[in-house]
Amino acid sequence: MMNKRLIAALLLGATLLPTLQGCLPLVATGATVGVLAAVDRRSVGTQTEDESIEWKASARIRDNLGDRAHVNVTSYNRKVLLTGETFTEEAKAEVDRLVRDVPNVHGTYNELVVAPSSSFTARSNDAFITSKIKSRSVDNGKFNPVHVKVVTEAGVAFLLGTVTQAEADAALHVAATTAGVKKVVNLLEIISVARAREIDAAPANAKPGNEPR
Repeated sequence: MMNKRLIAALLLGATLLPTLQGCLPLVATGATVGVLAAVDRRSVGTQTEDESIEWKASARIRDNLGDRAHVNVTSYNRKVLLTGETFTEEAKAEVDRLVRDVPNVHGTYNELVVAPSSSFTARSNDAFITSKIKSRSVDNGKFNPVHVKVVTEAGVAFLLGTVTQAEADAALHVAATTAGVKKVVNLLEIISVARAREIDAAPANAKPGNEPR
């Protein structure tokens, strides 16, 4: 397993990438993503497809709804988490339809709320909560925080990833006991300990499929 300080630094960098990309050298950004990708339990192909789904889904939402919605799209193992706000129930349903029609999407978790778009302050607070959960996950030592993706929206922490039951229990406890978290939503996929060891031992470019079993 990677050194704790290295994991913490990489996770923090990944959390801040959306707001700092204009300031960071491209090589540093690529190095961070590359190291995290190698430790990820998804195959490189699945990671690439998840990124593609996020870009395509976000573009469809932007083109069809414009400023009628603020939607965050997070894809993990081709299942898409939708968080944020839409102005109407109809818009919420339309977002879901648009995303489900993206090629290779295997389903959605539609956690959108009908409300005005959140403020910059609220979004910054959510990012801060996410960083705290990731930092505490490193200190916890009972699971590799790279294996758990954290998304925070309005104080609600969503956890995605491919983990064993013991790892899931530890991750959920960390999130639930982090200051500022109002609720934790468990979207983790459970695999056996033997399966986890098999995936972790494989080279980054030869990860086996990681569907639960």
